[in-house]
This record gives sequence, C-alpha cells and structure tokens, in this order.
Amino acid sequence: MPVKNRFAELQEEITAWRRDIHEHPEILFDTHRTSALVAEKLKEFGCDEVVTGIGRTGVVGVIKGKSDSSGKVIGLRADMDALPILEATGLEYASKTPGAMHACGHDGHTAMLLGAAKYLSETRNFDGTAVVIFQPAEEGGGGGKEMCDDGMMERWNIQEVYGMHNWPGRPVGSFSIRPGAFFAATDTFEIIFDGRGGHAAKPQEVIDTTVMASQAVLSLQTIASRNVDPVEQLVVSVTSFETSSKAFNVIPQRVHLRGTVRTMDKAVRDLAEERVSAICNGVAATFGGSVEVKYNRGYPVMVNTDAQTEFAAEVAASVSGSCDDAPLIMGGEDFAFMLEERPGAYILVGNGDTAAVHHPEYNFNDDAIPAGCSWWAEIVEQRMPAS
Repeated sequence: MPVKNRFAELQEEITAWRRDIHEHPEILFDTHRTSALVAEKLKEFGCDEVVTGIGRTGVVGVIKGKSDSSGKVIGLRADMDALPILEATGLEYASKTPGAMHACGHDGHTAMLLGAAKYLSETRNFDGTAVVIFQPAEEGGGGGKEMCDDGMMERWNIQEVYGMHNWPGRPVGSFSIRPGAFFAATDTFEIIFDGRGGHAAKPQEVIDTTVMASQAVLSLQTIASRNVDPVEQLVVSVTSFETSSKAFNVIPQRVHLRGTVRTMDKAVRDLAEERVSAICNGVAATFGGSVEVKYNRGYPVMVNTDAQTEFAAEVAASVSGSCDDAPLIMGGEDFAFMLEERPGAYILVGNGDTAAVHHPEYNFNDDAIPAGCSWWAEIVEQRMPAS
C-alpha cells in the first residue's frame, strides 16, 4: 500500500503548519505556543480527548476507532522542541527567535503526526484506540521520561508505542530501522581539577592544572582503547576545556572539563563511569592536585523490541516499497524512556540531501511529509484493522 492519497491532498496544509512551527521555535519545556497550537488542532480535528500539561508541556490526543472490540491502544509520539542554535538558512520562514532554531526537524515530526491525527480522526478505520503524543524537551531535557512519570502509559492504557525521526542523507521518504539497541545511552561529566596557580615563568612553584587536565583528556580515551572489548561501542568526548585564568602569563588554579560518554551496553556504561572517576583521581594524585568528578546518567540505550520492529518495517515497506537496515547510532534519543515502559519501535525516514541535523543550515524536507504521515496512519490501521 503506497503513500495515502489523502496526505498528498493535505501536504500543503501540513507544510504550512510545519513552517509556522519552524518560524516560532521553542526550547526544552518552554513549548507553550507549539503545545497550544497542537492542542487547538487536535480539538479542531475532533479528537475524543485532548489533554495538555502531561510532562509539563506535553499534549496527548485520543482518537477512537469505529469499533473497540480489539481493546488495543497504540501510541504515536512526536517531539516538539527546538535547539539553541542561530539559524543560517535564509528561508522566508526562518526562525524569528534569535538563538533558537528547529535544527533537528522536530517541527516536521510534529506536523506529520498532526497530519496523521487529522486523517485518523476523519476516517477512524481501525478497531481500537490511537493515542497521539506530542512531547517537549527531547533535546536534553528528558521530556519523554517526564511524560511517562506523569503516568501517561497507564492513564491511557497504551500497549505499544512508535516514533519516527527524519534522517538527512537518506532518499526522501525512504525508511530504515533496526531491532534491539539502536540509539546510544548518553551520559555527561564535569571534571574540575584544582592545583596551585602561579606565574608561568615559575612552573616549579605551581601545581599545574593545565597539565593535569591535558593528561586526563588523553587518558580518558584509553577507556575505549584499553578497557572495553573492541567489538563494543563506546565514545568518550571531552567537549569543553575552561581555565580559571585568561592571562598569557598565569598558570591557572583551576581547570573545568565537560564531555559526554555514549554506550550501547549497560555493563560498558557502568565500566565507563567507573573509569572516568578512577583516571581523573589517578591523574590528580600523580601531579599533586585534587579533582572533583560529577558523572550524570542521561538517556538510556534506546531499544526497539523485535516483534514491533518487524511490524514497523513491514508497514514502511508497504508505504515506500522497501525498508533498509539502519546502522547503530551513537546519538541519544529520549524515546528510549517510552520504550522502557512499553514495547515499540523507532524508525528513520529519509530527509534527502540536506545539511545534517543540529547544523545551522539544516531544514526539514517537506517532501517527506506524505510518507511520514502514511507510516503513522498505517501503523494504526494495520496493527488494529477494522473489524
């Protein structure tokens, strides 16, 4: 079954929603305008229930099928938040909020799920209940966890949950997916080295924090190269190196490092946390300084369940003709929290030859809208066929 004709008819309207959201980006949980727009549209479509304030600013819409003999409830989730990036696209609908931009395509995800919700509300050609989930704060805020912590899954008896992300570099409207671990667990760390600052001309009188921190930056890479089985996935990245002095002739009293650790396995994650602390404490002791290590667990590994992944791939193939095997992705995705609570699957839809996500010149490709909307609608109609 190819792209639904109804979405070709609705594409101009859905594109207008998407571009309006793009023009007014909101970050983390501050998605007040976007959430209000979503709630207004869902009510306009005739959803049976529209609830705001789930996970602070999340929105949930409930659409009942023509019958409910199956008792099934399927959740479909899209993220709504933007990124703190200065847009450089030059588009006529570019961000009107300086320093904020939809650089990951969440505007497209939201618009596509709204399109699917409109279609499902019109047709109701399924046996069961569809729950459309619009989530804030995917970009580092853990909005998915907050919606789950608010009891979303239990309140609407959601039994399976499905999500989607656009993917630059893939042909527009094509799909790819993989079962099992898919997106990485993402942790962050802060490391503060303290020493004895002093004059750069008298290094013998100081405890040099820049030497300690530099040694730590290099030594942290041995976690991947010497502590973890080479067939396992691990990325340790130090992303910030700040000193307490900006002068050319001062050895600083303090250096502050920040970074991330990304893993695909719980045991590797535990080992990485242990080694970050051990290495930094060892470096500080070697050079006579001290260190404070703050290690923060972020998003867990996002794991697609086997049966739901197979089904999601079959639906994708019915929409676009095929569904490819996706690679492991070391980026994080807080849909992981929803997949920890319910079986489900997360799929990638091609965005074409565009700038990468999180780039100031990125833009969601509106040509992907019919395929994305069709996949969500078919998930509902094929998983809960009308009796």
